[in-house]
Amino acid sequence: MLNSNEVREKFLDFFKSKGHEIVPSAPMVVKNDPTLMFNNSGMAPFKDLFLGNAPIKFPRVADTQKCLRVSGKHNDLEEVGVDTYHHTMFEMLGNWSFGDYFKKEAITWAWELLTDVYKIDKSRLYVTVFEGSAEDGLGFDQEAYDLWKQFVPEERILRGNKKDNFWEMGDMGPCGPCTEIHYDGRSDADIAKIPGASRVNNDDPQVIEIWNNVFMEFERKADGSLIKLPKQHVDTGMGFERLVRVLQGKQSNYDTDVFKPVIDKLEELSGHRYKPENENDHKKQLIINIAMRVIADHIRAISFSIADGQLPSNTGAGYVIRRILRRAIRYGYQSLNLKEPFMFRLVPVLANQLGHAFPELLSQKLLIEKVIREEESSFFRTLEK
Repeated sequence: MLNSNEVREKFLDFFKSKGHEIVPSAPMVVKNDPTLMFNNSGMAPFKDLFLGNAPIKFPRVADTQKCLRVSGKHNDLEEVGVDTYHHTMFEMLGNWSFGDYFKKEAITWAWELLTDVYKIDKSRLYVTVFEGSAEDGLGFDQEAYDLWKQFVPEERILRGNKKDNFWEMGDMGPCGPCTEIHYDGRSDADIAKIPGASRVNNDDPQVIEIWNNVFMEFERKADGSLIKLPKQHVDTGMGFERLVRVLQGKQSNYDTDVFKPVIDKLEELSGHRYKPENENDHKKQLIINIAMRVIADHIRAISFSIADGQLPSNTGAGYVIRRILRRAIRYGYQSLNLKEPFMFRLVPVLANQLGHAFPELLSQKLLIEKVIREEESSFFRTLEK
């Protein structure tokens, strides 16, 4: 079984072999874009390349991008910890083409990587294509449909509406139709009862989207109209945590080695165990599990923000980080009976685990610990009052 670091390396190596330049993640915190506080997707740092406002140095790029979704259009904060597959900070594996290749290569390579390299069971994969949109004057994406027919039986190629299969970064900016790949992780017995096609995009926690391939062709203007971009681009995003879960055969992102080290440390600090909820103590165990998931998720968002130069504060992006930190502390205080600062003790575990892929966690480790500890101390005083 691949560990999470190997999963990430295999992705980058695969696209390197297809002529992509491997670039480091842009900071999670956006400093010079009034429309975004945080990079909420892999494509955000490349916005100017899509719009033709910046020179294209490499026509093909691959990376893993640190993303944060807690404000604005893409906001998952309240789901985090309650379910097993939403996160505040997550990694988005992506391959990009700036006016170079388009649908044919993107679809062919996505299938090759998932089924030949990662060896994912083909019979558990579903794909969606854009059905078109009358209000935008856009037709059905026949080209993507025909390309998928080479790999996937037609009953597993589903038509998706504008909400699911037309990707937009925000109210304005580059956008386009997309094709998603979904994985059915249910048991064979459940699959026999209800076919996976009816579960796709239906909030089934075991039938999840793992990869979205966006075909950037348009720019959405302030008045809502679409204009053609000067070139056609490819922007793909695969949720790293979800991919690891599929490859490690887990039912929850938090059961993978992406989160396990931090949860192990939390068990040691709190004396509570993260384990399946059984009938007798379902409610009590669920409270413990949700708290541990919240904390394991939030420590990543907070640590990466501080490493990128965004400290907790009372305004803007800093306020968002302070809110995430306080949400985690409250869960620890109320559900795990942690009555003194504990979040800062998770930082070395995280740095040790992710420092290879994100060296800033190692170089900024002491600063991250210090900032979190000071925030915790002052918030604990408030809680005690």
